[in-house]
Amino acid sequence: MNEELRDELEAINSIYGDGCLVPSNEENIYILTPPGESSSLRIEFPPTYPAVPPVVLGTNSTGEHGRRGDAARELSLFCQALSTTYEPGAVCLFDAIEELTRLLELSVPEEPQEEDTTAPENTADTQPASQVTVDAKDINTREPPWIISDPFIEQKSTFVARCATVTSTEEAEAFVQYLLSTDKKVRTATHNITAWRIKGPNNTTFQDCNDDGETAAGGRLLHLMQLMDLWNVMVIVTRWYGGHKLGPRRFALINQTARDAFVKAGLVSENPNKKKGAGKS
Repeated sequence: MNEELRDELEAINSIYGDGCLVPSNEENIYILTPPGESSSLRIEFPPTYPAVPPVVLGTNSTGEHGRRGDAARELSLFCQALSTTYEPGAVCLFDAIEELTRLLELSVPEEPQEEDTTAPENTADTQPASQVTVDAKDINTREPPWIISDPFIEQKSTFVARCATVTSTEEAEAFVQYLLSTDKKVRTATHNITAWRIKGPNNTTFQDCNDDGETAAGGRLLHLMQLMDLWNVMVIVTRWYGGHKLGPRRFALINQTARDAFVKAGLVSENPNKKKGAGKS
């Protein structure tokens, strides 16, 4: 195992959990279990990788909870993801896994639907699999008091953040559902990453986040709010994918966009070293 592959293996397992990428009993062959997927793949890393690309040998295991056809679909999409992300001389597995996640979201097979009397009348709108449209009568119909960031654009990907003050997790969840059910452009975006921090009665606190398919982005967004000491606030960062992989740079853009919304809402100073309401020395 060369040094670059060793570093990549450690990075992949630290991001997605131990066991995501492990060596097999065969030389230069590893088992990749993409996060959230039922099957695992056999991948060969030639000794000269990353000067030459890895080779996908096939499915290793279909997983006990996998549905018929899932393994073949995931194998085909991973090969597609690898072909679009590999560049000679650069490790590519992180970007390939992220691209696989995006492709799987776009290609979720349709299943026979049971009768659902609460389904919205307009079913023509396409939505990412991780998002759910909720009938307006089932949610808080009061429009959230959004403060919206400037759009941040890089290589045709666009990021926009919305923040609002909230007093309960129920209110935060209702605000998310209101946005998704009333704004088609947001609803059909590639990702809607959310985070909130709320102080309740009796010194109880509530913190939560949702990656919406952008692995680790929600946790980073929540960590930003912790560093800023923000409470009773929620934020949604929407990303429209522009066709170019941004790599780790996208995390900086997500947080930068969120921070712009916090600044516009008066929740944090323009000075990045000064916390909102800090009065602490």
